[in-house]
Parts: sequence; structure tokens; C-alpha cells
Amino acid sequence: MNSLETLFSPYQLGSITLKNRIVMAPMTRSRATGNIPNDLMAQYYGSRASAGLIITEGTAPSPNGLGYARIPGIYSDGQIAGWKKVTDAVHQAGGKIFVQLMHTGRISHPLNMPEGAEVIGASPIAAVNTQMYTDQEAMQSLPVPREVATVEIPTIIAEFVHAAKSAVAAGFDGVELHAANGYLLEQFLNTASNQRTDAYGGSIENRNRLVLEAAEAVADAIGKDKTGIRLSPFGAFGEMLPDETTGEQYAQLAAGLKAIGILYIHVVDHSSMGTPTVPQSVKDAIRKEFGGTIILSGGYDADRAEADLKAGKGDLVAFARPFIANPDLVKKFAAGAALAAPDPDTFYTPGEKGYTDYPVSAI
Repeated sequence: MNSLETLFSPYQLGSITLKNRIVMAPMTRSRATGNIPNDLMAQYYGSRASAGLIITEGTAPSPNGLGYARIPGIYSDGQIAGWKKVTDAVHQAGGKIFVQLMHTGRISHPLNMPEGAEVIGASPIAAVNTQMYTDQEAMQSLPVPREVATVEIPTIIAEFVHAAKSAVAAGFDGVELHAANGYLLEQFLNTASNQRTDAYGGSIENRNRLVLEAAEAVADAIGKDKTGIRLSPFGAFGEMLPDETTGEQYAQLAAGLKAIGILYIHVVDHSSMGTPTVPQSVKDAIRKEFGGTIILSGGYDADRAEADLKAGKGDLVAFARPFIANPDLVKKFAAGAALAAPDPDTFYTPGEKGYTDYPVSAI
């Protein structure tokens, strides 16, 4: 364990003390039947509470944000009650947990949404090369989203605020705004999906506006020390495309987030999964301009995490797939034990198979 001394050291994240610097990354698992968290999900998260911090799967702030099959929301009384089971399980096991607020925007299909919900986006541009699974009709192409009108922006921000307040009511330690991976907030950031001509499109300042307004509103509602954000500069998911302004845009965004005073920025680099590498210069600029806690993410193992923490590249490190098949990942890291491999065929299927049936080792 000495070789992982930084990874296993405690960390003060705002008003909460994390017992180590290992973060369980947000991962869509599609087990929320009826879009309501359940006992199975409480078991899943509770068994992984040895992480310093858990960030939940993407959770919709409104019906329009429910793009995928069987993902949870956090806007109704039933959803709040369901999440309370999850936060209770994690806290009883000595863990800390944030909910990730994810509005899917144009990465959505009507068959996965409740009646009356609609697919919306920054501009009426479909992600034409992306398909989505539906329980009713299997894989489907994505529709052209309805462009969000300027007058609707305050409503979208209010949905994030309501979801954040609901998260506090459900017992979460904080929230993470999902402004990455091609979902609604990043759809406003990125020129591939945002061709607006109003105050929310065009210049860097305009494209950053919704994310900053949402972050400020949420921080005002539940506290700056309970508000984090996830960003994926140079990400390709959801048919995002970098352009010549991307580096400067994210530096400006980080500076704006510092001015608001939020708790952390969670930086995604999915190059291990085939997306473009995020230049270290851009990560360094985000760290410099923000000045607060940085969570690193993207294909890490324990040794690389320790090295990057020691080098000062970030403060916490998020692990995704290793947590799927290894509920006792923290213990295995400490022992230098081999990790079990997850089954990709059960990543998004309903039920306990490939979810809560991975064994805990006898170390």
C-alpha cells in the first residue's frame, strides 16, 4: 500500500472528508425500472461505498432528460424516495455520494421517454450516426431535436435547480452537473450541435453561457460546496467535434466556474476508448484557471492514478469499469490483487445479473 500512499490518503472536499482519493465514476447501468431508483440500486452502490466518493449514473433533472431506457430521474417524489434508499445504504457503509444530473438533450429517443416529453437540443441538428437502444423496438436512429427557444432557457435552468434541491432532500452529499459526453449542456458548448444566433450561440462566451448560468443557479440553491461539474474537452461522444476555439473555450469556462466558486471539475479523457486525446496543455489550463479540486478520469489503473496525483495533475481519480466487476476495488488496490473483468453484455440489461452478482474477494 505504501506505493499508493497518495491515492489512499484522505482528502478534504469542501465540507466533507473523503477517506481516500478513489472516486467511483458515473456509469449508466439502466436498472431503474420506470425511471425510479430501487432496492437493487441501493445494494449496488452500498457495496461500493469504500470509494472515497461515489458519483452516480447520469440522472435526469426532468422528463425531457430521460433519453435512455431505464435511467433514473430525480424530480418526482417517488424518485426522491428511491434515491433515499441509495444514499442511506452508502452512508451506512461509511461512504459519500454525489448524484450526476444528466439531461440527454438530442441524445434521446421518444420510446425511452414518458408521454408528453420531447427531444430537445441547442439547435435542430440530429446526431445522425448514433443509434440508441429502446426496449420496445431495439436499436433506433435519433430524431432531429426541437431547438430550445431562448425564452425556455430559464425553465431548463430551473429544472436543474429543482433536481439539485431534490438531491439534497434524498440525502446526497452533493451534485455533479453533466456538461460532458455530448449531452444537453455540452450540446450548447460545442459548435457541432450549437448553431444558434442568440445569446447562447456563436462566441465562446455565448456557448459557455448556459453551463455557467446553470452552475451558478445550482450553487446558489444548494451551496457551492455541494456543486461539481463534469467536462469533456475534445470528447467525441454524441458526435461532438473540437474546433480551433476548444482550448481557449475550456480555459474561459474554468475561469467562469472559479468565479462562481463551485467545488470541483471532473475532467474526462476517453482516449483509452478511442476518442481524441485531451492535450495535457488543455488539462493544465483548466487546472490553472479553476484553482480548485480536479477529478481526473479516463482509463486509469492504480499505479497511473498514483503517479498523476503525485505529479500534481489532479486531486482525485475516477475509476469506471473496474468498479463494475469489483465492488471491493479499493481493497484489491490496497492488496495489489488481480481485478475481475466485467461482462459488457450485461452493462445495460435489467436485473441483478452483471450488476450485483460480482463476488467480493476473500482478501
